[in-house]
Amino acid sequence: MTTPVLLIVDVQDAIDDPVWGRRGQPDMETRIAAMLVAWRGKRLPIVHVRHDSTDPSSPYRPGQAGNHFKRQVAPETGEPVVDKRANSAFIGTDLMDVLEELQASQLVVTGVLLENSVDATVRMAHGLGFDVVIAADAVASIDRTDHNGKLWPAEDVHALSLAVLGQDYATITDSKSIIEALP
Repeated sequence: MTTPVLLIVDVQDAIDDPVWGRRGQPDMETRIAAMLVAWRGKRLPIVHVRHDSTDPSSPYRPGQAGNHFKRQVAPETGEPVVDKRANSAFIGTDLMDVLEELQASQLVVTGVLLENSVDATVRMAHGLGFDVVIAADAVASIDRTDHNGKLWPAEDVHALSLAVLGQDYATITDSKSIIEALP
């Protein structure tokens, strides 16, 4: 049986900064926290990804309060933390080494932003041969304006992003179903 690795992408205080605008999926942190309890209770592997932005104005930049993990989903001692500077958690990081050490074949992905870093990480994970599962209620999106000036609510961005990723790159389900299926 495959041991699922819980991958938590960029769930840092920076996501609450007003620069991002309105975020949908307000229960994301609660869902991830529940998944963490289940993973820790079964001693399953967890990997945290921290975005260390190189943009001087980013709330994700090291040294800013936003760079800290959100308290309710923060890593515990012994849980690997992968620091990234690009959108995909695989680019310029030691994530692949961490996953090889864990003998990972299945990744359960949570975090922010679904349409950015989560998307880039999921697509790359699939391309590298991982079985990828996305907890739809444990990822979040923000309102987006397209190139024609149309505002797309976070809920629509979320739904479309999940639809696209679910066609070719990942299995889409919810946190409760994932927890219930844990080995």
